[in-house]
Amino acid sequence: MDNRISEIRKRIRALRVTMLEAEAIMRDRINRDEECSAVAGEILAMRAAMSLLVGERALLGDREPINSFFIPRRAPENKPSRPVKRHLVPPGAR
Repeated sequence: MDNRISEIRKRIRALRVTMLEAEAIMRDRINRDEECSAVAGEILAMRAAMSLLVGERALLGDREPINSFFIPRRAPENKPSRPVKRHLVPPGAR
């Protein structure tokens, strides 16, 4: 059973990478105002396949998230509410 779950997880990871590449191609085509319906159809087919894999994985009892693919988001920058006052004189020279 574990081998089947790990195989499904590998297929899900590979499908995620393929979907991201297809989405990048589609965005690029949209930006160039080109036809992208074929790529969009492929993405929909990949989503359907992903849904089946996730369902099969859940039936086997694996409900843990697959985190090895995602890159954690950067923390938001702490920007000051108003501009910081800059001095041209070194701090010890005053």
